[in-house]
Amino acid sequence: MSFWITTGTDRQSRTMVCSWFPFHLALLLFVGKRALGEIRYSIPEEVKDGTAVGNVAKDLGLDITSLFDRRFRVVSESKDAFFEVNRDNGVLYVHKKIDREELCQGSGACLMDLKVIVENPLEIHYVVVEITDVNDHSPIFPEKEQRFEIFEQILPGRRFQLHTARDPDAGINSIRTYTLTPNEHFEIDIRQSDEDKIPFLVLKKSLDREQKDRHTLLVTAVDGGKPPRSGTLNVSIIVLDSNDNRPMFTQEIYQIEIKENVPVGTSVFKMNATDPDEGINSEIEYNLVKTLKKKVYDIFELDKLTGEIRVKGPVDYEENDVYKLDVEASDKGTPPLTGECRVIIKIIDVNDNPPEIEVTSLSNTVSEDSKPGTMISLISMKDKDSGVNGKIITSITSDVPFELKPSYKENIYSVVTKAFLDREEVSHYKITIKATDCGEPSLSTFKTLSIQVSDVNDNRPQFSQSPLQFYLVENNVAGNSILSVSATDKDMNDNAAISYHIVREGSQNGIMSFLNINPDNGQITALKSFDFETLKTFQFQVVATDSGTPSLSSNVTVNVFILDQNDNAPVILYPVSSNGSAEGVEEIPRNVNAGHLVTKVRAYDADIGYNGWLLFSLQEVTDHSLFALDRYTGQIRTLRSFTETDEAEHKLVILVKDNGNVSLSATATVIVKLVEPKEAFAASDVKSSTKDEEGNDVTFYLMITLGSVSVLFLISIIVLIAMQCSKSTDYTSKYLQEPNYDGTLSNVTVNVFILDQNDNAPVILYPVSSNGSAEGVEEIPRNVNAGHLVTKVRAYDADIGYNGWLLFSLQEVTDHSLFALDRYTGQIRTLRSFTETDEAEHKLVILVKDNGNVSLSATATVIVKLVEPKEAFAASDVKSATKDEEGNDVTFYLMITLGSVSVLFLVSIIVLIAMQCSKSTDYTSKYLQEPNYDGTLCHSIQYRSGDKRYMLVGPRMSIGSTIVPGSHANTLVLPDRRRTSGEVRL
Repeated sequence: MSFWITTGTDRQSRTMVCSWFPFHLALLLFVGKRALGEIRYSIPEEVKDGTAVGNVAKDLGLDITSLFDRRFRVVSESKDAFFEVNRDNGVLYVHKKIDREELCQGSGACLMDLKVIVENPLEIHYVVVEITDVNDHSPIFPEKEQRFEIFEQILPGRRFQLHTARDPDAGINSIRTYTLTPNEHFEIDIRQSDEDKIPFLVLKKSLDREQKDRHTLLVTAVDGGKPPRSGTLNVSIIVLDSNDNRPMFTQEIYQIEIKENVPVGTSVFKMNATDPDEGINSEIEYNLVKTLKKKVYDIFELDKLTGEIRVKGPVDYEENDVYKLDVEASDKGTPPLTGECRVIIKIIDVNDNPPEIEVTSLSNTVSEDSKPGTMISLISMKDKDSGVNGKIITSITSDVPFELKPSYKENIYSVVTKAFLDREEVSHYKITIKATDCGEPSLSTFKTLSIQVSDVNDNRPQFSQSPLQFYLVENNVAGNSILSVSATDKDMNDNAAISYHIVREGSQNGIMSFLNINPDNGQITALKSFDFETLKTFQFQVVATDSGTPSLSSNVTVNVFILDQNDNAPVILYPVSSNGSAEGVEEIPRNVNAGHLVTKVRAYDADIGYNGWLLFSLQEVTDHSLFALDRYTGQIRTLRSFTETDEAEHKLVILVKDNGNVSLSATATVIVKLVEPKEAFAASDVKSSTKDEEGNDVTFYLMITLGSVSVLFLISIIVLIAMQCSKSTDYTSKYLQEPNYDGTLSNVTVNVFILDQNDNAPVILYPVSSNGSAEGVEEIPRNVNAGHLVTKVRAYDADIGYNGWLLFSLQEVTDHSLFALDRYTGQIRTLRSFTETDEAEHKLVILVKDNGNVSLSATATVIVKLVEPKEAFAASDVKSATKDEEGNDVTFYLMITLGSVSVLFLVSIIVLIAMQCSKSTDYTSKYLQEPNYDGTLCHSIQYRSGDKRYMLVGPRMSIGSTIVPGSHANTLVLPDRRRTSGEVRL
């Protein structure tokens, strides 16, 4: 079987025969059946698969129930058949999407011939399916853009063929018309040719390149579909030039004025003619008309290409005062077009003799301390011209502290100073003298005098900053240079030669005896090696003196900060045996679980930073599976539970080393003994209770001692301030009696003491939960007696005195009959024994507040859980060790704080005694005494006087034991007036 595709009137048929077609043909001849009638259907292209075409069985009169048995089918040799039949209902449907433009080229009818076969008996039926067109394609031009070049002289009516668009659709869906964007020069015309419509571009109005040299149009091809589809073509028209414009000058007559004696080659005027044409048609040449007098050609010339008129010969007003030139401009078109204009040149008379200046110098050097009015030179002028052209006006053009003073005789002047000179600001002056006559135009002459300013010693040496700060690493080599100071002097020669020395008189700092300075270069040498742990900073003053006559000097405060080196090995604080060695014995029950805290190795390093950051490691251990050491805290914990086979005694050697570049270390030995649980419990309960009580007592007494020492320290500070404020008026007036009007500087030291305010709320140290809140859980056995210590609330206040004295109170409690809180220590204890009716969990909210005038407070929450005695025993071991550790930490820090405050108190007492002993009747030298860098809360500020102002030379601030350099930007300004004797204001 086969099928045919028939298109248009040609109705060509193409038969494709499948491989089993001869068999069916033979069978047909054998049976004696012949082909029956033809059925015709019509469907649009691009319909979906499964679309019904028609009921073939019904239209052929076939019994639908026998279609399956008779093998009802459409025969096709291609596997991708476009149509199939449904044997259940006899419907012919689309099996594959159909593209009409792919099957049928052209605009005629697109027909597909099918053969439908049924057997028993064999019948062949012909079915014709017409594929109707759908407007699924837009018109397309072969190119997106088309370009034309048209001369501007082309007459209207000229036609230009455009690209023809193509549309694969047929019939009404093919191209129907072309449109053109509206314009005044072109229109579109369509010519019918067979099945195509050919568009033409028609010129309807003449082009003018000078008005518009390019036209851009859009041609649109539109088909007849609904809705219609379209395609576009961009058309560019380039308008080519024709020589239809002559050169034009901006004016017919040009009038120009030039001065006589202008140099040969001077440009007088530049002609400018324009031609709106382009290319060679717009290229212009300039020429002088031949009718001019010969004299004109000797004086002026015209550049043919640029149109520039230049001076060719000497121009003399007395010979001729006006010239007339006729200029012709022609383009290079064929034939060339020309334009003409006239240039009238008027000659202006000039003043051609400038003035002359004669200088008689008395000296080319002037001292910077010369008074205004000092004469430097004599100046005389003359001009060869006469009358107005010979009258001279003289002035100094440069901005200098000099002026001209006229003499008794005309045109003679003297150069004198008009202000004070300063060599450090300007050391050399160039005085430019200008002499101008009164001619039209005037002529000027310039003369420059070179004046050198000689130096006077009027500047002190200056340091780059004050105070100077240097950082010195400890353990320096004695005898070597540790730092260098340098000052500059704006003067020159001997007046700027500087020598240095250290101020030693009146200094209370013994470190001065170990410092030497090179007087020539300011190199400072230390005669001893400094130790950061004993001295963290020191201060001294250096004086720089010039070699002028008289000499001037200035001083600077030098702050030296000692930097730490890793020169101290760690020191074991715990364990320590009775003979002082780092050894200890710890007894723990055999039945403790993994993670049990055995002990904590404590160590200290006198260095700071990384040099004092300690790490712990197990250097030697009897059994590595039993114990673990925290490398940061030094805590030793069990890794697992003990067994019967484990030895009863274990030796652990702990290495403690710092983190310096070359680390130093120390070792500690801990002997861990395993004891039976009953013995351990009996001892641990008493030991824990005793340690807790003792720790609480020690902590309490340390806090009382700390508070007492702090109060004494505060009282000493107040006494020190009172003594400073109660100094006599005579002392102050002597110290600041009169400002120095000779330019020298004086210093004063102002001590400012910072007093405490209650600006810090208490901080809860314990309990603290993992998320940072002040909450904790305490588990105690139900069988404890009255007075049992549940826990202790620990808090800290950064203020001192009453502002840092803390009181504890119960703000909220579940049962007031069960618990009591010590208001001074923060200890929580049971008031009675627990009964079976008491709840298993109790919440206590503790209020901690200070004793300031306006007290600040914080709260902590403790959850107390009652557990059975056996459970409490399992947890008590770890908890007891933890509490012991925390108590030791608090005691340790309190001891350090107490020691620090005691040292501060002792230092303040020493300072107080030293100030009383060092009083002198001559207070003018006291400004060189240095403040003590001993950790007191003191601001030392130096001020300079001498210009009716006090300017901040170098603020320094000491907080604790750390020196913080201050700012250089502060200024203290006093009223701008002279004070009477005895009047002091700071």
